[in-house]
Amino acid sequence: MDANLVLFKKDGSQKSFSLPDSTTVIGRRHDCDLCIPLKTVSRRHCQLNQNKETINIRDLGSRSGTFLNGKRIDEAAVKAGDYIRIGPLIFGLQINGQPEKISPPKPAKPKPPQPKPAPKAPKGKALAEELSGSFPEIEIDDSDSFLTELEDL
Repeated sequence: MDANLVLFKKDGSQKSFSLPDSTTVIGRRHDCDLCIPLKTVSRRHCQLNQNKETINIRDLGSRSGTFLNGKRIDEAAVKAGDYIRIGPLIFGLQINGQPEKISPPKPAKPKPPQPKPAPKAPKGKALAEELSGSFPEIEIDDSDSFLTELEDL
């Protein structure tokens, strides 16, 4: 199986890294198979294990996590066309030349703004004082006129 990680650079260019047929350790340590010298990448961040039929990725206890197609994972099977995020970097996975053309993932749709919580109502006497000026005063002479005045509100 011929597998490549394709790095999507900020300037729009790409850089391809060939994966060996067995295990690839990715991290910021100089002795990692793929060294990413960034502080947001753990020393030994994640590991790709490849056999004849499958490739699995496993997070190695990194602080910032390993993401597969936008979801944080501990361990998962990966397939051609999947996206792997390690720190701030995003890679696309090509297996045996597939997908033939690989492009960066589309940015996630921004979440709609969350409504602000309503202000807390005053408690006890303060609430009564606040509400006392809110309603017109009604004088009750008889029940019929009281109902008429209520309907007029």
